Parts: sequence; C-alpha cells; structure tokens
Amino acid sequence: MRKIVHIDMDAFYPSVEQRDNPSLRGKPVIVGGRPDSRGVVSSCSYEARRYGIRSAMPSALAFKLCPNAVFIQGRFDAYKAVSRQVHEILHDYSDLVEPLSLDEAYIDVTGNKKEISSATIIAQEIRKRIKKETGLTASAGVSYNKFIAKTASDFNKPDGIKIVKPAEAEEFLDALPIGKFYGIGKATEKRFLAMGITNGKKLKRLDRDTLGRFFGKAGGFYYDIVRGIDTRQVEPYRERQSVGKERTMSSDVDDTGEMLSVLSSIAIEVSAILQRRGLSGKTVTLKVKYPDFTSVTRSYSSAEPLNESTEIMKYIPGLLARTDVVKKSVRLLGISVSGFERRFEAQLSLPFGE
Repeated sequence: MRKIVHIDMDAFYPSVEQRDNPSLRGKPVIVGGRPDSRGVVSSCSYEARRYGIRSAMPSALAFKLCPNAVFIQGRFDAYKAVSRQVHEILHDYSDLVEPLSLDEAYIDVTGNKKEISSATIIAQEIRKRIKKETGLTASAGVSYNKFIAKTASDFNKPDGIKIVKPAEAEEFLDALPIGKFYGIGKATEKRFLAMGITNGKKLKRLDRDTLGRFFGKAGGFYYDIVRGIDTRQVEPYRERQSVGKERTMSSDVDDTGEMLSVLSSIAIEVSAILQRRGLSGKTVTLKVKYPDFTSVTRSYSSAEPLNESTEIMKYIPGLLARTDVVKKSVRLLGISVSGFERRFEAQLSLPFGE
C-alpha cells in the first residue's frame, strides 16, 4: 500500500508578503487586483478570510467586505523562488514529487531516500524544514492515496496535519461533507444537496449507473472516491503535453472586463509553471464553462513558442470573443498552453478538471 503526503502551503502569496514585510503581519492582506479596478482576488490571508473574502472574488466586493484590507499586486518572482525552495526540500525525501501549482504538491514516500518507515514522521519533518528554511507554514495530509491525502490536508489548516490510515478511511469518508470532496465544486455541491446527499455516507447509497446519469463521466469518479478508491500514481513526469490552470468563480460572471482580469491572473500562474519547467508552447487554449455546466474550448496556435503571461494574454481576448460570453454568464475560466517545442527538463501538466 502506498504512502502519500500532500503538502499545501498556507495562504501562500499573502504569507510571503507578510514574511517579507513585517508591518503586514496580523492584517488582512489581499493579493490581486486593485479595489478600484475590475480585478479579482488571487489569494488572501487568513485575516482577510474571516470577512468572507475568497479567491476569484471581485476586488471591489472584497473591499466592501473589508475596507481596511491591504491590496497588493503580487510578486510572482518571489513566490516562484519560495516554491523552488519547497520543492528542493520535497526532493530530499523522494524523487516521486508531483507539483500541482506553486504552493502544493504530492510526494510518494513509500520507498523514500531517508528510509523512514513512517509517512507521518516524514510529513512532520517536511513541515518543520519548510518553516525553518522559508519562514512559512505548510499543512499536510497523509494517507494511502492521492484523493484522501489532498482532502486531509485541508482539515487542520493553517499549519496542521491530518493522517487518515487505511482502517480509518471509511469512517473519514462517510462523515465528510459533500462539499469537501475534491472535484465537487459549489454548483455540483448544490445539486447533491438538492438530492439529499449531504455527506459521504449518503453519497455511497448511489450506485454507479445513477451517478453516471446525473453527472456523466464524473459520476464514476465520485463512486470510487467515496469508497476510498484512487489508483492514480504520483507522477513527477506526465505524458500529457499541456500546462493549464482554471478557476471557478465565487458567483457567475457576466462582465467581459472582469473575465479578462481573471484570465490575466490565470495567465500569470500558467506562465510561472512554464518558466519553472523550462517550457514554451505554441498553442494557447481558453476554456469557458457556463452556469448550465456546458463548456467550450477555443485555441490559437502561434508561429513562435511562448511562455510569458503577456504573450499568452495577447490571444485570450480574441478567443473569448469566439465564445458565447456576450449571451451567457460564466462560472469557470481556464487557460492551457500546449505544443511544446523545447523541453529543458521534466514537464508539469495540469489538466483541466473541476
């Protein structure tokens, strides 16, 4: 049986800002667009979250909820530098490290470099080293598969750890609120609640066919994960030739200016991953999901490979214009880059998924 740890940095962007500027400590910090713009919140400190502020929320609304918040544009070079530090620590324990973004990653420690038999001890060591070497805190989830480890890492945030042993998995999943299942977004959660499905125990009552009728291919995924079944391996090198990020809106968006602001933030994240992996791609793909769960993708292939956020965004307005955003509001936006021409090191792919 595998031993998987999911490491998730706590409020990563604002925590870096508070570390580097002590005057910000203890204050509600928002990294994202200015409150007088159509920008959105990229990330916010735990102090800001107490006011109900969340990622992808319009910055203007965040300001209304917390007028004394400190808004920061963001320093992605600083975030990337810390991310490299964290991944160097992870690689000290195992080569099976799968980054999901700048601030989170899976690590398979079943056969680790330190020859430590306990995944819990390794997770605690990693967290202590992250705190000592970066000055930041990280939370961890420890279990026998990726789904449960990722779900567990969210339980005792910030600066916490949650271990789910194989014998404890059924009880853990039965009690898990439906909205806490990774892969179930706000809209899907509402659909489940309307069906009377409030937790894992009730979700388990639905058979695979029923879930398939209501949720399509995702139904099979829900059927497996509620039973603790997840056979995905930790993959440091993925075969899929694309890098992407997407964001679900806190509420449906019908303003194209706001959409472009969100997409600009996503493009910066995609660019950071591409550059960290030494990748440049020729094809930019936009994904748009509407409130009725239908989605479309629009792509453009450039003559030259690109990996800068400004280069990516050059094509996004035109791709957005080829969708139905004028007629419909949007609940999710995503960008991916593919068609890699050069590969300097092992690449990271972040496939689209809710």
